[in-house]
Amino acid sequence: MLVLDDLRYAHPGQAAGYRFSMTAAPGEVTAVSGPSGAGKSTLLDLIAGFLKPAGGGVLRLDGLDLLPLPPERRPVSILFQSEMLFEHLSAERNVAFGLPRSTPAAETGSRIAAALAEVGLPDIGRQRAATLSGGQKQRVALARTLLRARPVLLLDEPFSALDDETRATVRALVATLTAQHGWTAILVSHHADDVAALAAKRYRLEGGALLAC
Repeated sequence: MLVLDDLRYAHPGQAAGYRFSMTAAPGEVTAVSGPSGAGKSTLLDLIAGFLKPAGGGVLRLDGLDLLPLPPERRPVSILFQSEMLFEHLSAERNVAFGLPRSTPAAETGSRIAAALAEVGLPDIGRQRAATLSGGQKQRVALARTLLRARPVLLLDEPFSALDDETRATVRALVATLTAQHGWTAILVSHHADDVAALAAKRYRLEGGALLAC
């Protein structure tokens, strides 16, 4: 269980700031909605460690205090609206960035192939990322997330750049992988259909605070 309790942050010059309290369970998607500027990205940045809270507050995963940990040591992966691939590299080389450094060389190829197969792309490993469709790129990014094997998945508007049919396909894949791998997934989205399709629990950001829906 991911627990945030009175986690506070204020941007420079911001008078009131934000106060975040919420829980998110493993194996399901918790959605956070709200208008632009409400603080959705700030929330994700605090969980990922890109921002430091303004004193006090709690951020724990199954009892582990995440606040002292730098971003690279937090058990967190992020799927952005932009899939963040290296366009000049092949799909399999992009996926390889998710492998821990300790992975034996003999296992690298099989683990990359297994991850691509799990996201429904068993035959595109040698293709350059630049040649892939938007939906394929997001699935490659998901394959990379699989290899990171981190229990918290932050979803920052990950379907916004996709057409309706592709969005539904990738959305269903995210739901399946979240359940199968027991990820604690937090979805930030302003698309009501994404929230309706995925969320087991919903919050809305209003007045700098999270309200349970």
